[in-house]
Amino acid sequence: MKKIFGLFITLLFIFALAGCKSNNYFTLWKNDCDSLTTLKNYVEDVTNKNSKNYIPVEDRIATFDMDGTFIGELYKTYFEYNMLEYRALDDETYTNKDQSVVEAGEAIRNFVRNDVALPSDFDMIHARAAAKAYAGMTLAEFDTYVKEYAKKTPFGFTGMTYATSFYKPMLEVFKYLEAHDFTYYVVSGSDRFICRALVESIGIAPNRVIGMDVVLKSTLQGEEDGVKYTMNSSETLVRTDELIIKNLKTNKVKQIAQEIGKIPVLSFGNSGGDSAMHNYCKSNPTYKTEVFMLIADDNIRDHADLAETERRRLEWVRNDYNIISMMNDFKTIYGDGVEKVAFQF
Repeated sequence: MKKIFGLFITLLFIFALAGCKSNNYFTLWKNDCDSLTTLKNYVEDVTNKNSKNYIPVEDRIATFDMDGTFIGELYKTYFEYNMLEYRALDDETYTNKDQSVVEAGEAIRNFVRNDVALPSDFDMIHARAAAKAYAGMTLAEFDTYVKEYAKKTPFGFTGMTYATSFYKPMLEVFKYLEAHDFTYYVVSGSDRFICRALVESIGIAPNRVIGMDVVLKSTLQGEEDGVKYTMNSSETLVRTDELIIKNLKTNKVKQIAQEIGKIPVLSFGNSGGDSAMHNYCKSNPTYKTEVFMLIADDNIRDHADLAETERRRLEWVRNDYNIISMMNDFKTIYGDGVEKVAFQF
């Protein structure tokens, strides 16, 4: 009897440990935050086969913006903007520069260092300049270029690089959704191949990344149309200076429809460029959905524009989006050893 009782106690202990382990997804979030409670309640509901809101595994699709949603944005701007500034103004290997590339780099530098506002249409100015700035690079060369630049320390921080500047609590969301059989996609305004290079280290596969695109050609294709030209096995693909799409706002929706083929049931973003994606998710006619906007309202651990943050918060509340607050919801942002410092250029 004692042996049976001992075995029973041991099994209870193992099950308890297993239960703790399986539920311990969110060690970097504050337990009482509304956003996390909403997310967990939603996931538990739609993955419960006895619930009227049950979603089959094949339709558990989540979309995530990248910059400012799960990777740092405020140093003082997007990674791809900072990399273009470097390419245009500081990269000694880059010669025969197009004037539009130089002007875009100067605009970014003036914004970052002197608080000179970017032009209202700078998303497209940047996109066209970026297409020209990296034209002629093979995909492997561009991947290496991105990863080398990402080794730099971001403006305004110590203790991390661009490559490690993930919001650590948001990485726990990925693991949680994966454990509940969700498939998640990165849907970013940044260049698709920049995104792929940055998220590789956190295990996001290239085929789950959607972003800005330029036309690609094989190395010997020249001006011949790809419908007519057959590349050979010794060739590779190179970037051209022709922009296909800047993946913002409704373009995100179009790309989701084309590349995923299903309306998401979960959506995560941080800016107006993500609102169309969120609204598309909310329009899902079949399943219960939730959408989340992250606001950078922590000016102690991060470089926050609190006036802009409050404007966004009010807009997201009006749009009935769930709010994730860096200040109120995250125990940490970038992890141990990272410190906010004055901007040094």
